[in-house]
Amino acid sequence: MPEHVSILIWCGVILPAALVIACAIGLAGYRFGLRFEIRRRPQLPALPAQRGSGPHREYVELTPAERAAFAGLVRRLGDTG
Repeated sequence: MPEHVSILIWCGVILPAALVIACAIGLAGYRFGLRFEIRRRPQLPALPAQRGSGPHREYVELTPAERAAFAGLVRRLGDTG
């Protein structure tokens, strides 16, 4: 180590460099799925099994009077905004 460089300057170079390298290794492990732990914990089912499909869709045919009432409601709500 050169005599004209203080220990604080070396720490200011070495410490951030070590942190960058540690973060890069951690992110690479996360990205590429590397496993650094020695043993895996057993997976406990936190949530019950979910259905693959959504709820049954319902469709109701509106009468012409109901369509007109709905159109009037939409017009009235559009005028207030």
